[in-house]
Amino acid sequence: MEQATLVRRAVEDQGLTRAPRENVVPLQTRREHTPSGVYTPVDLGHEDLELLAEIATGVTTEVAARHLELSARTLRRRIRNICDVLGVNTPIEAVVWAARRQLI
Repeated sequence: MEQATLVRRAVEDQGLTRAPRENVVPLQTRREHTPSGVYTPVDLGHEDLELLAEIATGVTTEVAARHLELSARTLRRRIRNICDVLGVNTPIEAVVWAARRQLI
């Protein structure tokens, strides 16, 4: 079973078993701070989502890079940039972010 499917199921199960906390902002409504001081919704491009979908399948960085016709170094750099944009620490957190929004 693909990681993305497992992530989606975990997100669905989480929504059924946990009551939302008052002091926690749901990930769906998280907004990122821009230099101008205005909060804007986070949005990823098609290529970024394609990269996250590839990661969600569980392949290695080298295999994902080959599938996307990138060097492994470029792929790692793009993953890091996506994580920075989303405000997450790991690629799997970025995959969860996209899965929660049903983007992958």
